[in-house]
Amino acid sequence: MPLLPPLTLGPNLLLDPPLVLAPMAGYTDLPFRRLCRRYGATLVYTEVIMADAIARRIPQALHYLTTTAAEQPVVAHFYGKDPAAFATAAQVALEHAPFAAIDINCGCPIRKIRNKGCGVALLQHPDLVGEIVQAVRAVVPVPVTVKTRIGLTPDHLEGLALARAAEAAGAAAVTIHARPASVGHSGPPNWAALRAIREALTIPVLGNGGLRTLEDVAVMLRETGCAGAMIGRGAVGKPWIFAELRAALAGQTYPAPEGPALVALVREHLEALTAHMTAGDRTRRLRRHGTEFAACGKFRSHLVRYVAGFPGRREFLRGLENLRDQETLLAAFARLADPPEQPR
Repeated sequence: MPLLPPLTLGPNLLLDPPLVLAPMAGYTDLPFRRLCRRYGATLVYTEVIMADAIARRIPQALHYLTTTAAEQPVVAHFYGKDPAAFATAAQVALEHAPFAAIDINCGCPIRKIRNKGCGVALLQHPDLVGEIVQAVRAVVPVPVTVKTRIGLTPDHLEGLALARAAEAAGAAAVTIHARPASVGHSGPPNWAALRAIREALTIPVLGNGGLRTLEDVAVMLRETGCAGAMIGRGAVGKPWIFAELRAALAGQTYPAPEGPALVALVREHLEALTAHMTAGDRTRRLRRHGTEFAACGKFRSHLVRYVAGFPGRREFLRGLENLRDQETLLAAFARLADPPEQPR
């Protein structure tokens, strides 16, 4: 695997090595971020949070900013389109917790976000992105970064213009998802387009998109020369991917948790998620059904990935709707991941 030198993004933010967890709505809450940090991610991001909601101090939005010392450094990741709202949100975030940086979302392809003129819609407005970066930089002492895509479609690669605008406005780094918005998270990444952006900038560029294995990361680094790798879906159900990557950089291997170790990890993750939701989640689902039921429901998106490749996976997943409490769910997972030995 190619060498990955340490990366400095600010006076107090050194990433060694620069292997970071991507912001993902519905996934990168505190319990999952904490696991990824333990396994070696050097930087983690919050979920995708609406800047305007933070600026207005909506309690449910502020819950997304919950953090602990065990996961530092962590980046607050916002979407929106109003520079003033971004600036206020950044200030509120730093009042709430010691975030290491503020990251601006210019890459989310979700329709409801794009239709508001946010996320990937900002690819068509690089000057506005520059204004947002400047507005945030003016009010916070931490680095301001940007996450975007190579473009809207394979034939319209606006990512370079946006990245240049972010750099000119003082962004400390940009992360580029090497797929256009039109394909979402499917199809092969366009490493050549990512490399072109990296070569055009003087600030660090991190590569993202389709990084699910050690080989994926190695190919991305070789093909693009990026300063770091951002892992998203490749870490879901496999938070130890960061430990694998660190070991590979050192010419070693990392044994993935199996059997009782994996069962213990999944138990820890689910119990931490339940506690986290109890502490501050006030969604309608939680109020209607109770915290444990809601946490088990939310955890299914992780569990689907934890059981990938297991014999009996399909039958297990078909029965998930009936697993409505922690102990029942964990017992079913244990039977799948650590089955008792059959008598000879």
